[in-house]
Amino acid sequence: MPDIKLNLSLHDSPPSAPIAADAALTRADRVYYTLRNEIFDMHLLPGDRLTEGAIAERFAVSRTPAREALQRLQSDGLMQGYVRGGWEVVPIDNKRFDDLYEMRQMIETFAVRKLCSGEAPQAELHLLLDALDRTWKVGRAQRIADGHRLVELDEALHHALVAAAGNDELTATMQRVTDRIRVVRRLDLVHGDGIAETYDEHAAILDAVRRGDSALSVELVSRHIGGSQASVNGLTLQRLRAVRTDTGRDVVAHAPARPRRTS
Repeated sequence: MPDIKLNLSLHDSPPSAPIAADAALTRADRVYYTLRNEIFDMHLLPGDRLTEGAIAERFAVSRTPAREALQRLQSDGLMQGYVRGGWEVVPIDNKRFDDLYEMRQMIETFAVRKLCSGEAPQAELHLLLDALDRTWKVGRAQRIADGHRLVELDEALHHALVAAAGNDELTATMQRVTDRIRVVRRLDLVHGDGIAETYDEHAAILDAVRRGDSALSVELVSRHIGGSQASVNGLTLQRLRAVRTDTGRDVVAHAPARPRRTS
């Protein structure tokens, strides 16, 4: 079983915390991490458009690091380019999210099935479950109401269980899937009403894994992911825009409208 030290550190800095202060970062790194965090935090929303020139001016860099950062975001599945230096935050695409959630379900059900099989060292697994219990099996008065923090803890639980299964390639794939669905998952927990359900469902999953009940663990994980997927499918661009309006966020500098194709 892999080292689970990181999995137990559930109260460390979130993965989307600003990293731009690191002196070792290149100019492209600084642009990349800042824009990525703005997408995750919904300062930049699906469908928002911007240009390399505007990004270069904002960060006081040339177009080369700006383009490199945007290309990295494209590799992450968060941005897409079109013409003349124009870029767009990847729009809501229900088929794409259905595919990502299907992949997530395959990974996580494999992980809990393996954990329940007894292949993982039991002492280390129970240490992990004990740490997760301290976060998720608490009274209602102790539950975290801050949706942003809850998203971080939610991701930590799912990644801890997958990492504990010991397949490094699946763990890396899970990270990529998480990055691609994070913006809509945050919208569900930060501005939705799924906090109570998240606590209850996580506690039930942890109990089933601790008992080694493979069938129930798979059923609970599948139902949990399916509920999240159903919430995502109900999202609309109008709802995303309303979030920015409700929170008073400024609209980003947009690129010119995407040119229409001529037949």
